[in-house]
Amino acid sequence: MGVPRLLDILARVGVQSTFFVPGITARRYPQVVRDIVSAGHEIAHHGYHHEPPAGLSEQEERDALDQGLQALAEVCGVRPVGYRAPMWDLSWRTPSLLEERGFLYDSSLMDSDHPYELAVDQAGHRSIVEIPIQWALDDWEQYCFLPNISGSGLIETPRKARELWEAEFEGIRDAAGCWVLTNHPFLSGRPARARELESLMRRIISEGEVWVTTLENIARHTRSLGLPPRSITRVDGPCLKPPPHCGCGSNT
Repeated sequence: MGVPRLLDILARVGVQSTFFVPGITARRYPQVVRDIVSAGHEIAHHGYHHEPPAGLSEQEERDALDQGLQALAEVCGVRPVGYRAPMWDLSWRTPSLLEERGFLYDSSLMDSDHPYELAVDQAGHRSIVEIPIQWALDDWEQYCFLPNISGSGLIETPRKARELWEAEFEGIRDAAGCWVLTNHPFLSGRPARARELESLMRRIISEGEVWVTTLENIARHTRSLGLPPRSITRVDGPCLKPPPHCGCGSNT
């Protein structure tokens, strides 16, 4: 129900969007994913079982990437160029594994207001585009409540969520940055929330000098700028995540 409603909204406002789809979701709901493709939207990779890479071994992470690619290819004939880590929880090796598989971009980090080239080797000769996100622009934090699993129990009104997202838009617009809103169909696809989301989208589109497009188009534009790749220095130390492994490679 949520995906058809959001597809209808996107068609009415004339916006192409990016849908991050786990492989298992594509296999369970193949026609829904094919409908997204038929409507002209981008399909991007979102793991296989929605497993956060930081909690996987290297082989498990490779398998999740490859299984997700295979599922999307078999279900809808798409080879995605974009990736978003489940729970936005990259491992240190994820960018390199993405580059090895020919991905153009990742959208999982929160360290900038602008897209950039993320180095995947120490020399900076290889990179992928990073399109940053943030928790404040995720509907999960506003709407999700699963008893004993996730959420605080405080479910915001659509108007309150829009107030936050609109404020973030205005700030990022003034900084000439990239505003990336994340909406889960089973959350934002509810009627009242979808209505407020459509109103917000129409307001964004009405702004002058604002480019509303897919993350693939943003990534290709970023790549065309020839930006020097950058990264962060890893600081090794005691692993604070529970066993059996966190994916960081630390044995301490």
